[in-house]
Amino acid sequence: MPAPQKHVELETCNRVGWLRFARPPVNAVNWEMLDEIGAGFETLFNDPEVKVVVIGSTLEKYFSAGADISGFKESGSGEMPRWIEQTHGLAKMLRAADKPLIAAIGGVAVGGGLEMSMHADLRFAASDARLGQPEINIAFIPPVAGTQALVRLVGRSNAFKILYGGDLIDAETALAMGLVDFVTPPAQLFEDVQAYAEMLSAKPANALAAIRRCLVDGGAETFDAGLAIEKQQAEALGRHPNFDEGITAFLERREPNWK
Repeated sequence: MPAPQKHVELETCNRVGWLRFARPPVNAVNWEMLDEIGAGFETLFNDPEVKVVVIGSTLEKYFSAGADISGFKESGSGEMPRWIEQTHGLAKMLRAADKPLIAAIGGVAVGGGLEMSMHADLRFAASDARLGQPEINIAFIPPVAGTQALVRLVGRSNAFKILYGGDLIDAETALAMGLVDFVTPPAQLFEDVQAYAEMLSAKPANALAAIRRCLVDGGAETFDAGLAIEKQQAEALGRHPNFDEGITAFLERREPNWK
């Protein structure tokens, strides 16, 4: 694996690849960091030793403060189309990946950093985490495909509450809304996420990828279009050696050996 970048740290532990935001003091994302995030995810998604990818932070009090808006003040609004194009490209890459993607959210998670976690399959939050999309307060909207991801996660009413208010919510409120999926003590966040990711890493990779396509792609389609995706994925799984191995291992009451 390449050496860690300036604002992003990459680590692999027991087939789990971690990408951690690492730009003190608050993990505000500037152009350089955005480039490194995209390159870091690409590295982990293409690493055959990595079975599950996790988004995290090196900072105790901040997952991410979102975009470094001081940079837009300096460069002017003319840079916004390029920023949106790049952040939308990142969101599409995260959603198109075949590997499970998990988020480990500790501390403050707002703006673009939180939006990136919305494209993960599941989100773990420390019990003292605070989350929000405060873009309304600078007359803007979440541009990392955040409006579309949020409404699909929490529903129309809750999405309006989060985006209209622009306030931070606590982890339990986020759990009740569906913005996060698990709340864990801060000291256990890494261990809990690592344990869950290692459990996933032992599952058949082709079936995990198929589930991701059915839910991420199919979930954004009509029911019939989603069925077509499910049919395509199920037929491909049925032709794969892992299906025969899974049936044989089940009948022989042994652990399967996945390819």
